Amino acid sequence: MVKLRLKRCGRKQRAIYRIVAIDVRSRRDGRDLRKVGFYDPIKNQTYSNVPAILYFLENGAQPTVTVHDIFRRAELFKEGISN
Repeated sequence: MVKLRLKRCGRKQRAIYRIVAIDVRSRRDGRDLRKVGFYDPIKNQTYSNVPAILYFLENGAQPTVTVHDIFRRAELFKEGISN
């Protein structure tokens, strides 16, 4: 099963997260299938590769709760589509 989840990057006390499609059995910093965006909680910036995200969602990938909230704030999900 594939999930869309956060992968920690950056330095100490200055975390930046990549949004990645990754196998559910992999650890947090394990090998990802594809990078689909990033999230900077300090600057509150988000970049999303929308076609890649939609591709993985259509093929059964499940976003984690945190990634789902990030997508909702970025208005990637419309009211009728969100789970």
